[in-house]
Amino acid sequence: MQGQNILRTLIFVVFLSIGGAAMSGAILLDVILQKYNQKKQLTAEKVNLQKLKSLNDDYDAVINWLEEDPNRIERLVAPTFSSNRNDVNTAYPRPSPEQLNAARKALTEDMEGNNQPSSLPEWINRCNEPDRRLALFLAGAALVLIAFIFFGRKTPAPAKQKTN
Repeated sequence: MQGQNILRTLIFVVFLSIGGAAMSGAILLDVILQKYNQKKQLTAEKVNLQKLKSLNDDYDAVINWLEEDPNRIERLVAPTFSSNRNDVNTAYPRPSPEQLNAARKALTEDMEGNNQPSSLPEWINRCNEPDRRLALFLAGAALVLIAFIFFGRKTPAPAKQKTN
């Protein structure tokens, strides 16, 4: 009799915890989705931060390079801003509008390429569908009811009264 009570208690705990977890998951799915989206956003921000640190290091190196020799600035101004083209022996090519559009398109594709598809686990994507979410909640509720109805505390049978 004692072994039967232990088995009933064990089955009760298993059914109740699985049902409760299913119901909680269905109810708190929005919070779980928010957690995964924040985690994805955090990793993207860390990548952007590393890129910015790298750019800062590059700019610092260029500034130090220009501070070493001030004449380098004057040599860079003419080709950069298309002014003071005094040297007859140097070719200064001008990009065509097609080349500029192609470069702009390549840069925007590179920037848009950073948007990766959803990295959510597959089980969250499946549970996020409204029908499956409702089914998960109802299955959890059914398991909780089964746990209480069939494996809950057994009430003693009422004592039979003797009739004289």
